[in-house]
Amino acid sequence: MLSSIGNFLLLLSTILSLIVIYTSFKNLNEKGNLISKNLFTICSLQCTFIIVSFFTLVFAFIISDFSLVTVYQNSHTAKPIFYKISGTWGNHEGSLMLWLIILTIFSFLFLVSSKNKKKEFRIYTLIIQNLLIICFLVFLLFNSNPFGIVTPVPKEGLGLNPILQDPALAIHPPLLYLGFVGSSIYFSAAIASLLTNYSGKLFVNAIKKWVLLSWSFQTIGILAGSIWAYYELGWGGFWFWDPVENASLFPWFSMTALLHSLIVLEKRDKLYFWVIILCIITFTSSVAGTFLVRSGVLNSVHTFANDPSRGIYILSFLSIMIFGSAILLLKKIKSNNFVFNTNSKETFILVNNWFMIFYLITIFLGTVYPIFTEVLSDHKISVGPPFYNTVIIPVVVFFLIFMSIGPQARWIKNRFDNFKQIVSILICSLLINFCIFYFFKSYSVLSNLIIISSSFLIISSFNDAIKSIKKNNFNISRIISHSAFGFLILFIGLNHNFSIEEEFNLKIGQIQKFENYNIRFTNLNLEDHENYKAIIGEFKVNNLDKNFVQILKPEIRIYEKPSTLTYEASIRSNILEDYYVTMSNIDRSDYYNIKFQKKPFMIWIWISVILISLGGFLRLFRHENKIY
Repeated sequence: MLSSIGNFLLLLSTILSLIVIYTSFKNLNEKGNLISKNLFTICSLQCTFIIVSFFTLVFAFIISDFSLVTVYQNSHTAKPIFYKISGTWGNHEGSLMLWLIILTIFSFLFLVSSKNKKKEFRIYTLIIQNLLIICFLVFLLFNSNPFGIVTPVPKEGLGLNPILQDPALAIHPPLLYLGFVGSSIYFSAAIASLLTNYSGKLFVNAIKKWVLLSWSFQTIGILAGSIWAYYELGWGGFWFWDPVENASLFPWFSMTALLHSLIVLEKRDKLYFWVIILCIITFTSSVAGTFLVRSGVLNSVHTFANDPSRGIYILSFLSIMIFGSAILLLKKIKSNNFVFNTNSKETFILVNNWFMIFYLITIFLGTVYPIFTEVLSDHKISVGPPFYNTVIIPVVVFFLIFMSIGPQARWIKNRFDNFKQIVSILICSLLINFCIFYFFKSYSVLSNLIIISSSFLIISSFNDAIKSIKKNNFNISRIISHSAFGFLILFIGLNHNFSIEEEFNLKIGQIQKFENYNIRFTNLNLEDHENYKAIIGEFKVNNLDKNFVQILKPEIRIYEKPSTLTYEASIRSNILEDYYVTMSNIDRSDYYNIKFQKKPFMIWIWISVILISLGGFLRLFRHENKIY
């Protein structure tokens, strides 16, 4: 029953998408700047049907309708209701439904919120967006149907991967998809802009809020995934350069570059074609990330599927989109013989873009290089933290300096009337670094430079805030995001320098001593929970310097649906540091492998990212010359 309803709604949505395109072309030939009411009606029906089809799938998960293959493979009756709902998008087919619903909602919202824009621009944006929607509908119906049936109907499902049964991961995909799937609307708008010559400040006003919205959600979505990996996978850190983690960064870097380029296009009417290129890169990098995850070419705990036919479809779609956009761009692009003064706000923003594209290319190459190497030489290699740290970290130092000075530069031609101020800020940054160096311990030259440059950005942002208030032009969104980024890099640097990691084997009653810590394995308990059993260890962590004891209780969880072991970290957090313990059993032995970590300032890393995202959300509601 639900299968028939879902498939009917998807088929009807496909037909409506075709009607939207037909009606749009028909409306183009009509005089005036008004869009036909019929088009609004059809789009609202299309959006409604796709939303209903999505919630039909959600309902199937809630009632455990195992006649649907997707529900059978990713749920079971004993699973808590929260994870039944989140299981809807915790699989390949369901996650593509989430793609589709966001594509459609953004299409409809763009149509109804752009009434003061040129008709041709709005209609072509709608046409391009609906071509994308049709491509995903075809993919769903013929290759990844979430409403496919299984006969005979099983009495019980196989269950959801236990590591996906987590609140942070439940909200991670919707937040992340609002980011990189949301970029589809300004990809469509960019193509429409080329077709209709709708450019300059008008184009900026049409897409700026969508870029801000997707960038903000992308940022917070990446954070949710990072927090999940921190405590669920036992990695014990904020980022591990996992290939699928990297894929989420591709569009984030191009979005960030795009946000800053829009400022130049709005204020100076420059960089129009570069903005168009960034719009195209952002969405294509989102689809490229989807290809890497869905095709199974990446080996990661995050991957959903390992079906070559799915990968071929997405790769074909990606190729057509890239080549089609490139051909149109080459036909429309014009050489602009303008030169920026090397000492101007425009130049600093352009340099910001170069850094972002450098990061994007570096991480992209580091992610795909092992794939090509394996195909060509049949040898598996891995590109991990040493590569990224060696290539990216030194460049971050220069990036932070440019990021500090750029906001205070003037348009067209800057004057060095704040040179003394810059020197003063640099001296303060050096003093901060010296204090950290003197009162704690020594570390590498590169670490010193990271601390100095991040402190430079933080102090510069606070100084910028003071000057802005005096001038009655306080840009709270920029100041929050820039200073939070400075704090993020600062806390990452301190976390890297002052972390402690130890791995050892213990059995109950034994003590491990290292540095200023004693760790005693005091007890082991077995507990039954709703859908798993847990072996819970108890460890007393004694910090001899600070004379305090922490009790940590890591777990080994045993799931039956599906039959899986997971290793859950025990974390004790405070405002200065996290104490982190995981344990795993050693076969045919009374010993357990214990991993202890002390991670300074973890909570401040998370807070910094939240504030970066908050800056983007605040900008959505900021009006020119209004003080916050």
